[in-house]
Amino acid sequence: MKILASAFCSCYNNIVYNVGKRGMRVKRVLAAAATVIFILSLAACGGNGASGAYPSRDINGIVQWGAGGGTDSLMRPLASLAEKSLGKSIVIKNMTGATGSIAAQYVSDAPADGYNLLMGAENPALYDVLDISALTYDDFDCVYLIGDETVGIAVGKDSPYTSFGELVAAASAAPGTLKISTTGVGGLPWEVGAFIKDVTGAEFLQVPYDSDASAKMAVLGGECDLTVCKVQSGLEDYRAGELRFLCMFSSAPVSAMPDVAPVTVEYPDFEKYLPWGPFYGVFVKKGTDAAVIDALSRAFSEAGQDAGYQDMLAGFNVNFLGLTGDDAANYIASWREGTVGALRNSGAIS
Repeated sequence: MKILASAFCSCYNNIVYNVGKRGMRVKRVLAAAATVIFILSLAACGGNGASGAYPSRDINGIVQWGAGGGTDSLMRPLASLAEKSLGKSIVIKNMTGATGSIAAQYVSDAPADGYNLLMGAENPALYDVLDISALTYDDFDCVYLIGDETVGIAVGKDSPYTSFGELVAAASAAPGTLKISTTGVGGLPWEVGAFIKDVTGAEFLQVPYDSDASAKMAVLGGECDLTVCKVQSGLEDYRAGELRFLCMFSSAPVSAMPDVAPVTVEYPDFEKYLPWGPFYGVFVKKGTDAAVIDALSRAFSEAGQDAGYQDMLAGFNVNFLGLTGDDAANYIASWREGTVGALRNSGAIS
């Protein structure tokens, strides 16, 4: 900047010295010189805001699913903790629709400057194979991978079905009549429904909702017969006796619900799909400055280690990962490979 200032002063002095000879031409030269120096100054200071002090303003946290759902419940407290390190607010915005692809597209369309974070689950990893969107997680960089978890088959307290076997028998006897509340094609209940069809032959009528919280409420309210529910989403309703888990989609009991049998007890053939479950992470658009990604990763990593947040994850039965960089990318790539293979084996995709 001193060099730029010196150059400007030299230019200005020459102009003043010749002012009597050049008249109006001087004003034009001076204006041009000032414009050049202004542009160079912006460039030297990082005019796009990404390479300067980050963040210089509040950040948008775009959650793929509705308020109160599993993804939303993990992101809000994490964002609040990360704000302490970042020194700016993370404004959470729920942007639902099309299996979370509307939120993903919004972040993809925004500048790659770190001011729009995609706060999502596993769904974008499958968008291309399900023809939902051309976007995948290859179009984003993972700032922080929080964890993954186990899910279960859940019914309302007044449901006539007391075991997963009874539910499968009823669905097999009348295909497409029992209603499963889902979050749309490519959502968690849809994926598990494909695995159920492959192993048991049972088919359900899928009714889509905008979040797993809404899907759960459809079962609690008697609108649907069952759903695939995350432990964190259904734990309080389970403890209150409002929601019954018929089985866990796992090969071993989960600590939060030790009395709920693994699905492999009645149907050992589910073993080929296990372990499997959704994951959660914070992402930025590909092309975001590495220094910005580092700042975000440090802030979210520190937030994720908070004792209170760790207790919350444990209570929700979320397996903590805390991955960044290549470790996060490798996890997602491995998850995608396994899930795509499973869906092809089930016949859900070709």
